Amino acid sequence: MDRCVVLVDAGYLLGAAASLLAGEPARSRISVDHATLIQRLRERAEAETERPLLRIYWFDGAPDRVPQPEHRRLRVMPRVTVRLGALTRSDGRWAQKGVDAAMHAELTELARNRACSDIVLVTGDGDLLPGLMSAKEHGVAVHLWAVQAADGDYNQSEDLVAEADERRVLDRAWITGAVRAKEPPGTCAPTSAPRPEIAAILSAPLPETAAAAAAAAAAGSGADAPSRRNGTARPGAGVVTRGATDGAGSAAAATGSGTAADGTTGTAKGVPTPKDLAGLGRAHAGPAAQHPVPSATLRWSSDRGWVDRGPGTGVGEPPETANLPMLAQLTSAEQRWADREEDITTVSGDPFEVGQVFARRWIERLSEPGHLPQLSTEYPRIPHRIDGELLRYAARFGLLAHKDDQIDEHDRYAIRAGFWREIDVRTAAEHAPAPD
Repeated sequence: MDRCVVLVDAGYLLGAAASLLAGEPARSRISVDHATLIQRLRERAEAETERPLLRIYWFDGAPDRVPQPEHRRLRVMPRVTVRLGALTRSDGRWAQKGVDAAMHAELTELARNRACSDIVLVTGDGDLLPGLMSAKEHGVAVHLWAVQAADGDYNQSEDLVAEADERRVLDRAWITGAVRAKEPPGTCAPTSAPRPEIAAILSAPLPETAAAAAAAAAAGSGADAPSRRNGTARPGAGVVTRGATDGAGSAAAATGSGTAADGTTGTAKGVPTPKDLAGLGRAHAGPAAQHPVPSATLRWSSDRGWVDRGPGTGVGEPPETANLPMLAQLTSAEQRWADREEDITTVSGDPFEVGQVFARRWIERLSEPGHLPQLSTEYPRIPHRIDGELLRYAARFGLLAHKDDQIDEHDRYAIRAGFWREIDVRTAAEHAPAPD
Protein backbone atom coordinates (compact mmCIF):
# COMPACT_ATOMS: atom_id res chain seq x y z
CA MET A 1 0.00 0.00 0.00
CA ASP A 2 1.44 3.38 -0.98
CA ARG A 3 0.57 5.11 2.25
CA CYS A 4 2.50 6.38 5.25
CA VAL A 5 1.90 5.81 8.96
CA VAL A 6 3.29 7.90 11.84
CA LEU A 7 4.08 6.27 15.19
CA VAL A 8 4.63 8.84 17.95
CA ASP A 9 6.20 8.12 21.32
CA ALA A 10 4.53 11.01 23.17
CA GLY A 11 6.81 10.65 26.17
CA TYR A 12 9.84 11.18 23.95
CA LEU A 13 8.36 13.91 21.75
CA LEU A 14 6.95 16.08 24.54
CA GLY A 15 9.72 15.34 27.05
CA ALA A 16 12.40 16.31 24.53
CA ALA A 17 10.39 19.40 23.55
CA ALA A 18 10.20 20.41 27.23
CA SER A 19 13.97 19.96 27.59
CA LEU A 20 14.55 22.08 24.50
CA LEU A 21 12.14 24.90 25.36
CA ALA A 22 12.00 24.89 29.18
CA GLY A 23 15.33 23.35 30.18
CA GLU A 24 13.89 20.23 31.84
CA PRO A 25 11.96 17.19 30.55
CA ALA A 26 8.87 17.79 32.71
CA ARG A 27 5.82 17.98 30.44
CA SER A 28 4.13 20.23 32.99
CA ARG A 29 6.54 22.96 31.90
CA ILE A 30 5.06 23.21 28.40
CA SER A 31 1.64 23.79 26.88
CA VAL A 32 0.75 21.89 23.72
CA ASP A 33 -1.71 22.73 20.97
CA HIS A 34 -2.47 19.13 20.08
CA ALA A 35 -4.62 19.92 17.06
CA THR A 36 -1.84 21.99 15.50
CA LEU A 37 0.79 19.42 16.41
CA ILE A 38 -1.15 16.60 14.75
CA GLN A 39 -1.72 18.69 11.63
CA ARG A 40 1.97 19.57 11.38
CA LEU A 41 2.98 15.93 11.83
CA ARG A 42 0.61 14.91 9.06
CA GLU A 43 1.76 17.59 6.63
CA ARG A 44 5.43 16.88 7.20
CA ALA A 45 5.01 13.11 6.93
CA GLU A 46 3.13 13.39 3.64
CA ALA A 47 5.70 15.84 2.26
CA GLU A 48 8.77 13.79 3.19
CA THR A 49 7.42 10.35 2.28
CA GLU A 50 5.45 11.60 -0.75
CA ARG A 51 2.66 9.31 0.37
CA PRO A 52 -0.84 10.08 1.72
CA LEU A 53 -1.31 9.51 5.43
CA LEU A 54 -3.11 6.40 6.59
CA ARG A 55 -3.02 7.10 10.31
CA ILE A 56 -1.12 8.64 13.22
CA TYR A 57 -0.67 6.39 16.25
CA TRP A 58 -0.13 8.28 19.51
CA PHE A 59 1.50 6.15 22.23
CA ASP A 60 1.48 7.49 25.78
CA GLY A 61 1.18 6.45 29.41
CA ALA A 62 -1.69 7.20 31.80
CA PRO A 63 -2.41 6.25 35.43
CA ASP A 64 -4.34 2.97 35.38
CA ARG A 65 -4.54 3.46 31.58
CA VAL A 66 -7.38 5.94 32.13
CA PRO A 67 -7.40 8.51 29.27
CA GLN A 68 -6.42 11.97 30.43
CA PRO A 69 -7.97 15.15 28.96
CA GLU A 70 -5.31 15.42 26.25
CA HIS A 71 -5.92 11.80 25.23
CA ARG A 72 -9.64 12.43 25.02
CA ARG A 73 -9.03 15.33 22.65
CA LEU A 74 -6.57 13.39 20.54
CA ARG A 75 -8.57 10.23 20.04
CA VAL A 76 -11.50 12.01 18.41
CA MET A 77 -9.28 13.76 15.85
CA PRO A 78 -9.38 12.45 12.27
CA ARG A 79 -6.75 9.83 11.44
CA VAL A 80 -5.51 9.61 15.04
CA THR A 81 -5.45 6.45 17.16
CA VAL A 82 -4.39 6.63 20.81
CA ARG A 83 -2.69 3.67 22.48
CA LEU A 84 -2.17 3.91 26.24
CA GLY A 85 0.28 2.14 28.46
CA ALA A 86 0.43 2.33 32.23
CA LEU A 87 2.00 5.22 34.12
CA THR A 88 3.49 4.12 37.41
CA ARG A 89 5.46 5.90 40.13
CA SER A 90 8.69 4.44 41.46
CA ASP A 91 11.30 6.11 43.66
CA GLY A 92 9.50 9.43 43.31
CA ARG A 93 9.51 9.37 39.50
CA TRP A 94 6.85 8.54 36.93
CA ALA A 95 7.63 5.78 34.42
CA GLN A 96 5.75 4.43 31.41
CA LYS A 97 5.04 0.71 31.26
CA GLY A 98 3.99 -1.13 28.12
CA VAL A 99 4.39 1.79 25.68
CA ASP A 100 7.51 0.41 23.97
CA ALA A 101 5.93 -3.04 23.65
CA ALA A 102 2.78 -1.54 22.10
CA MET A 103 4.83 0.47 19.60
CA HIS A 104 6.88 -2.59 18.68
CA ALA A 105 3.75 -4.69 18.15
CA GLU A 106 2.08 -2.02 16.00
CA LEU A 107 5.23 -1.47 13.94
CA THR A 108 5.75 -5.12 13.10
CA GLU A 109 2.02 -5.75 12.47
CA LEU A 110 1.74 -2.86 10.01
CA ALA A 111 4.79 -4.07 8.12
CA ARG A 112 3.72 -7.72 8.11
CA ASN A 113 0.27 -6.88 6.77
CA ARG A 114 1.71 -4.48 4.17
CA ALA A 115 -0.65 -1.79 5.43
CA CYS A 116 1.75 0.95 4.34
CA SER A 117 4.90 1.58 2.36
CA ASP A 118 6.50 4.11 4.74
CA ILE A 119 6.55 4.36 8.52
CA VAL A 120 7.64 7.48 10.39
CA LEU A 121 8.96 6.79 13.89
CA VAL A 122 9.08 9.69 16.35
CA THR A 123 11.06 8.12 19.16
CA GLY A 124 14.51 7.83 20.64
CA ASP A 125 14.23 4.48 22.40
CA GLY A 126 16.65 1.78 21.30
CA ASP A 127 14.20 -0.91 22.46
CA LEU A 128 12.38 -0.40 19.16
CA LEU A 129 15.40 -1.54 17.15
CA PRO A 130 14.12 -5.13 16.59
CA GLY A 131 10.78 -3.77 15.37
CA LEU A 132 12.47 -1.32 13.04
CA MET A 133 14.63 -4.08 11.54
CA SER A 134 11.60 -6.34 11.14
CA ALA A 135 9.72 -3.61 9.27
CA LYS A 136 12.64 -3.15 6.91
CA GLU A 137 12.73 -6.87 6.20
CA HIS A 138 9.10 -6.65 5.10
CA GLY A 139 9.96 -3.96 2.55
CA VAL A 140 8.80 -0.91 4.52
CA ALA A 141 10.85 2.29 4.44
CA VAL A 142 11.47 3.55 7.97
CA HIS A 143 11.85 7.30 8.59
CA LEU A 144 13.24 8.22 12.00
CA TRP A 145 12.46 11.68 13.40
CA ALA A 146 14.31 13.24 16.31
CA VAL A 147 13.56 16.31 18.40
CA GLN A 148 16.39 18.81 18.44
CA ALA A 149 18.35 18.12 21.60
CA ALA A 150 18.93 20.82 24.18
CA ASP A 151 22.44 22.25 24.56
CA GLY A 152 23.92 20.03 21.87
CA ASP A 153 22.98 16.86 23.77
CA TYR A 154 21.96 13.61 22.06
CA ASN A 155 18.50 12.20 22.74
CA GLN A 156 18.20 9.27 20.35
CA SER A 157 19.63 5.76 20.22
CA GLU A 158 22.60 5.56 17.86
CA ASP A 159 21.53 2.06 16.81
CA LEU A 160 18.14 3.42 15.70
CA VAL A 161 19.84 6.15 13.73
CA ALA A 162 22.15 3.64 12.07
CA GLU A 163 19.31 1.32 10.98
CA ALA A 164 16.77 3.93 9.83
CA ASP A 165 16.37 4.51 6.10
CA GLU A 166 15.92 8.26 6.56
CA ARG A 167 16.45 10.56 9.53
CA ARG A 168 15.15 14.08 10.10
CA VAL A 169 15.35 16.48 13.03
CA LEU A 170 12.35 18.46 14.28
CA ASP A 171 14.14 21.68 15.15
CA ARG A 172 13.18 24.42 17.57
CA ALA A 173 11.35 26.44 14.93
CA TRP A 174 9.20 23.44 14.00
CA ILE A 175 8.49 22.52 17.64
CA THR A 176 7.44 26.04 18.63
CA GLY A 177 4.75 25.96 15.97
CA ALA A 178 2.66 23.84 18.37
CA VAL A 179 4.49 23.82 21.71
CA ARG A 180 5.47 26.67 24.00
CA ALA A 181 7.19 26.87 27.36
CA LYS A 182 5.18 28.00 30.37
CA GLU A 183 6.47 30.82 32.50
CA PRO A 184 8.25 29.52 35.62
CA PRO A 185 6.30 30.24 38.83
CA GLY A 186 7.14 33.59 40.32
CA THR A 187 8.57 35.16 37.17
CA CYS A 188 7.19 37.55 34.59
CA ALA A 189 3.45 36.89 34.57
CA PRO A 190 1.92 36.86 38.06
CA THR A 191 0.32 33.59 39.06
CA SER A 192 -3.41 33.61 39.65
CA ALA A 193 -4.61 33.44 43.23
CA PRO A 194 -6.02 30.09 44.36
CA ARG A 195 -9.76 29.81 44.39
CA PRO A 196 -10.91 30.94 47.85
CA GLU A 197 -13.07 27.88 48.39
CA ILE A 198 -10.08 25.62 47.86
CA ALA A 199 -7.56 27.85 49.63
CA ALA A 200 -9.66 27.92 52.80
CA ILE A 201 -9.72 24.12 52.88
CA LEU A 202 -6.10 23.49 51.99
CA SER A 203 -4.81 25.93 54.61
CA ALA A 204 -6.43 24.00 57.45
CA PRO A 205 -4.89 21.13 59.46
CA LEU A 206 -5.22 17.45 58.72
CA PRO A 207 -7.35 15.32 61.08
CA GLU A 208 -4.41 14.18 63.19
CA THR A 209 -3.42 17.80 63.91
CA ALA A 210 -6.90 19.29 64.23
CA ALA A 211 -7.48 18.22 67.84
CA ALA A 212 -4.10 19.53 68.99
CA ALA A 213 -4.63 22.85 67.17
CA ALA A 214 -8.09 23.28 68.68
CA ALA A 215 -6.82 22.46 72.17
CA ALA A 216 -4.02 24.99 71.83
CA ALA A 217 -6.48 27.64 70.65
CA ALA A 218 -8.84 26.89 73.53
CA ALA A 219 -5.97 27.23 75.98
CA GLY A 220 -5.29 30.72 74.65
CA SER A 221 -1.91 29.88 73.18
CA GLY A 222 -0.34 32.98 71.63
CA ALA A 223 2.18 31.12 69.52
CA ASP A 224 1.48 31.25 65.84
CA ALA A 225 1.65 27.86 64.18
CA PRO A 226 3.67 27.78 61.00
CA SER A 227 1.58 27.84 57.86
CA ARG A 228 1.93 24.78 55.73
CA ARG A 229 -0.14 23.53 52.82
CA ASN A 230 -2.25 20.55 53.82
CA GLY A 231 -0.47 20.53 57.17
CA THR A 232 -0.55 22.57 60.35
CA ALA A 233 -2.91 25.46 60.76
CA ARG A 234 -1.98 29.03 60.08
CA PRO A 235 -3.33 32.00 62.05
CA GLY A 236 -6.90 32.68 61.08
CA ALA A 237 -7.40 29.41 59.24
CA GLY A 238 -10.48 27.32 59.88
CA VAL A 239 -10.31 23.74 61.14
CA VAL A 240 -10.97 21.04 58.60
CA THR A 241 -11.91 17.52 59.52
CA ARG A 242 -11.33 14.92 56.86
CA GLY A 243 -13.07 11.81 58.00
CA ALA A 244 -13.16 8.55 56.10
CA THR A 245 -14.76 9.10 52.75
CA ASP A 246 -18.21 7.80 52.07
CA GLY A 247 -19.45 5.86 49.06
CA ALA A 248 -19.34 8.95 46.90
CA GLY A 249 -15.71 9.57 47.81
CA SER A 250 -16.40 13.02 49.22
CA ALA A 251 -13.86 15.53 50.48
CA ALA A 252 -13.48 17.77 53.47
CA ALA A 253 -14.81 21.28 53.91
CA ALA A 254 -14.01 24.11 56.29
CA THR A 255 -15.46 24.78 59.71
CA GLY A 256 -14.97 27.58 62.16
CA SER A 257 -15.54 25.62 65.37
CA GLY A 258 -12.92 23.64 67.25
CA THR A 259 -13.04 20.74 69.69
CA ALA A 260 -10.84 20.81 72.75
CA ALA A 261 -9.09 17.75 74.13
CA ASP A 262 -11.70 17.42 76.88
CA GLY A 263 -14.51 17.17 74.33
CA THR A 264 -15.88 20.67 74.75
CA THR A 265 -16.56 22.75 71.69
CA GLY A 266 -15.96 26.37 71.00
CA THR A 267 -14.76 28.90 68.46
CA ALA A 268 -11.13 29.99 68.71
CA LYS A 269 -10.29 33.66 68.64
CA GLY A 270 -9.23 34.70 65.15
CA VAL A 271 -10.70 31.61 63.50
CA PRO A 272 -13.26 32.52 60.84
CA THR A 273 -16.79 31.33 61.28
CA PRO A 274 -18.60 29.27 58.63
CA LYS A 275 -20.22 32.51 57.50
CA ASP A 276 -16.77 34.07 57.01
CA LEU A 277 -15.59 31.10 54.94
CA ALA A 278 -18.75 31.20 52.89
CA GLY A 279 -18.01 34.83 52.13
CA LEU A 280 -14.55 33.84 50.92
CA GLY A 281 -15.96 31.16 48.66
CA ARG A 282 -18.56 33.45 47.12
CA ALA A 283 -16.58 36.64 46.67
CA HIS A 284 -18.48 37.54 43.54
CA ALA A 285 -21.59 37.85 45.71
CA GLY A 286 -24.83 38.37 43.92
CA PRO A 287 -28.25 37.86 45.48
CA ALA A 288 -27.60 34.13 45.61
CA ALA A 289 -24.45 34.61 47.66
CA GLN A 290 -26.27 36.06 50.64
CA HIS A 291 -27.66 32.78 51.96
CA PRO A 292 -27.17 32.14 55.65
CA VAL A 293 -24.84 29.19 56.18
CA PRO A 294 -26.08 26.72 58.81
CA SER A 295 -24.01 26.44 61.96
CA ALA A 296 -22.61 23.04 61.20
CA THR A 297 -19.43 21.08 60.64
CA LEU A 298 -18.91 19.75 57.13
CA ARG A 299 -16.73 16.71 57.53
CA TRP A 300 -17.33 15.93 53.90
CA SER A 301 -19.92 16.83 51.36
CA SER A 302 -22.37 13.95 51.71
CA ASP A 303 -25.30 13.71 54.07
CA ARG A 304 -23.37 11.46 56.44
CA GLY A 305 -20.87 14.24 57.01
CA TRP A 306 -23.51 16.84 57.84
CA VAL A 307 -23.26 17.17 61.63
CA ASP A 308 -25.39 19.88 63.22
CA ARG A 309 -23.91 21.69 66.21
CA GLY A 310 -27.10 23.22 67.52
CA PRO A 311 -28.81 21.66 70.54
CA GLY A 312 -31.61 19.25 69.83
CA THR A 313 -30.73 18.75 66.16
CA GLY A 314 -30.18 15.43 64.48
CA VAL A 315 -27.83 14.02 61.91
CA GLY A 316 -28.83 13.39 58.33
CA GLU A 317 -29.92 15.05 55.15
CA PRO A 318 -32.45 17.84 55.74
CA PRO A 319 -35.89 16.83 54.46
CA GLU A 320 -36.16 20.01 52.38
CA THR A 321 -33.44 18.71 50.00
CA ALA A 322 -34.69 15.15 49.74
CA ASN A 323 -36.90 16.04 46.78
CA LEU A 324 -34.09 17.53 44.68
CA PRO A 325 -33.81 15.46 41.49
CA MET A 326 -30.58 13.93 40.20
CA LEU A 327 -29.30 14.87 36.78
CA ALA A 328 -29.99 11.37 35.45
CA GLN A 329 -33.66 11.80 36.32
CA LEU A 330 -33.80 15.04 34.33
CA THR A 331 -31.97 13.76 31.25
CA SER A 332 -33.63 12.17 28.23
CA ALA A 333 -31.97 9.60 25.98
CA GLU A 334 -31.35 12.27 23.32
CA GLN A 335 -29.80 14.62 25.87
CA ARG A 336 -27.64 11.82 27.21
CA TRP A 337 -26.23 11.24 23.74
CA ALA A 338 -25.62 14.97 23.24
CA ASP A 339 -23.94 15.19 26.66
CA ARG A 340 -21.56 12.40 25.75
CA GLU A 341 -20.74 14.07 22.46
CA GLU A 342 -20.00 17.35 24.26
CA ASP A 343 -17.85 15.57 26.86
CA ILE A 344 -15.73 13.98 24.15
CA THR A 345 -15.31 16.97 21.87
CA THR A 346 -15.43 20.17 23.93
CA VAL A 347 -15.03 19.56 27.69
CA SER A 348 -11.33 19.77 28.50
CA GLY A 349 -11.45 17.79 31.73
CA ASP A 350 -10.30 20.61 34.01
CA PRO A 351 -11.90 19.77 37.40
CA PHE A 352 -13.36 23.25 37.90
CA GLU A 353 -14.88 23.16 34.40
CA VAL A 354 -16.29 19.67 34.97
CA GLY A 355 -18.19 20.93 38.03
CA GLN A 356 -19.52 23.86 36.03
CA VAL A 357 -20.71 21.67 33.13
CA PHE A 358 -22.55 19.31 35.48
CA ALA A 359 -24.26 22.20 37.29
CA ARG A 360 -25.21 23.90 34.01
CA ARG A 361 -26.95 20.77 32.73
CA TRP A 362 -28.74 20.22 36.04
CA ILE A 363 -30.01 23.81 36.12
CA GLU A 364 -31.14 23.92 32.48
CA ARG A 365 -33.22 20.75 32.87
CA LEU A 366 -35.01 21.58 36.09
CA SER A 367 -38.76 21.57 35.76
CA GLU A 368 -39.44 23.09 39.18
CA PRO A 369 -38.12 26.69 39.42
CA GLY A 370 -37.97 26.44 43.20
CA HIS A 371 -35.33 23.71 43.16
CA LEU A 372 -32.46 26.03 42.26
CA PRO A 373 -32.81 28.47 45.19
CA GLN A 374 -33.55 25.48 47.39
CA LEU A 375 -30.20 23.91 46.52
CA SER A 376 -28.39 27.25 46.73
CA THR A 377 -29.36 27.72 50.38
CA GLU A 378 -27.46 24.51 51.20
CA TYR A 379 -24.05 25.99 50.28
CA PRO A 380 -21.40 24.66 50.76
CA ARG A 381 -23.01 21.24 51.17
CA ILE A 382 -24.08 19.26 48.12
CA PRO A 383 -26.84 16.72 48.85
CA HIS A 384 -25.43 13.22 48.99
CA ARG A 385 -27.11 11.78 45.89
CA ILE A 386 -26.21 14.73 43.67
CA ASP A 387 -22.69 14.86 45.06
CA GLY A 388 -22.11 11.19 44.28
CA GLU A 389 -23.45 11.66 40.76
CA LEU A 390 -21.17 14.68 40.28
CA LEU A 391 -18.06 12.73 41.31
CA ARG A 392 -18.99 9.75 39.12
CA TYR A 393 -19.30 12.15 36.20
CA ALA A 394 -15.87 13.62 37.01
CA ALA A 395 -14.36 10.14 37.06
CA ARG A 396 -15.07 9.83 33.31
CA PHE A 397 -12.36 12.42 32.71
CA GLY A 398 -9.72 10.58 34.71
CA LEU A 399 -10.17 12.90 37.68
CA LEU A 400 -10.14 11.53 41.23
CA ALA A 401 -7.62 8.91 40.10
CA HIS A 402 -4.74 7.81 42.29
CA LYS A 403 -1.88 10.29 42.10
CA ASP A 404 1.23 9.78 44.19
CA ASP A 405 -0.58 6.80 45.72
CA GLN A 406 -3.31 9.05 47.13
CA ILE A 407 -6.77 10.09 46.01
CA ASP A 408 -6.46 13.59 44.58
CA GLU A 409 -8.40 15.65 47.12
CA HIS A 410 -7.55 18.94 45.39
CA ASP A 411 -9.50 17.79 42.33
CA ARG A 412 -12.52 17.11 44.53
CA TYR A 413 -12.43 20.63 45.96
CA ALA A 414 -12.08 22.13 42.48
CA ILE A 415 -14.98 20.05 41.10
CA ARG A 416 -17.30 21.19 43.87
CA ALA A 417 -16.06 24.78 43.64
CA GLY A 418 -16.93 24.79 39.93
CA PHE A 419 -20.36 23.36 40.70
CA TRP A 420 -21.16 26.08 43.24
CA ARG A 421 -19.75 28.85 41.06
CA GLU A 422 -22.15 27.89 38.27
CA ILE A 423 -25.05 27.67 40.73
CA ASP A 424 -24.20 31.16 41.97
CA VAL A 425 -23.98 32.63 38.48
CA ARG A 426 -27.32 31.18 37.42
CA THR A 427 -29.08 32.14 40.64
CA ALA A 428 -27.70 35.68 40.48
CA ALA A 429 -28.92 35.95 36.88
CA GLU A 430 -32.43 34.98 37.95
CA HIS A 431 -32.44 37.67 40.65
CA ALA A 432 -30.94 40.37 38.46
CA PRO A 433 -33.31 43.34 37.92
CA ALA A 434 -34.90 43.54 34.51
CA PRO A 435 -33.43 46.25 32.22
CA ASP A 436 -35.49 49.40 31.87
